[in-house]
Amino acid sequence: MRFTSITINRVEYKPVRTPDMNDELQYLGGCLGLFNLRDKDKSRFRIFIALLKALKAGEGMSSDELADHLGLTRATVIHHLRNLMDAGIVEEIRGKYQLRVDNLEELLELVRGDIDRTISELKEVARNIDKELGLSAPRKEAKNRTPF
Repeated sequence: MRFTSITINRVEYKPVRTPDMNDELQYLGGCLGLFNLRDKDKSRFRIFIALLKALKAGEGMSSDELADHLGLTRATVIHHLRNLMDAGIVEEIRGKYQLRVDNLEELLELVRGDIDRTISELKEVARNIDKELGLSAPRKEAKNRTPF
């Protein structure tokens, strides 16, 4: 069984009249789980931004290039690259790391597809467990309830 880690955080978005790209990237990164409490200097987010800039230039970056460019150790870069690869955001091709997609909207569609597939698989497992335990079918109004 292969595990892919998908983290989606619900972050309150406060639109402003003149959106700042950095604020929007922070919001996107926060929602995609690119931040965590242990990553105090936002290394994972900085790596994501460096790869986003490399995408614009049409190239990938090696772990050494990322480490030099960002002033991080190669071990830190590799740790965060593994997490980004586990999340399905980054891929490695011939020693160069790059985003799996050509733009951010495509990235979100890719993440949506991963989530939809996972939910479908989980629903099938839940259905089987419910059947084994003799639990009843879900109530109709449960479909429209939101957890928030």
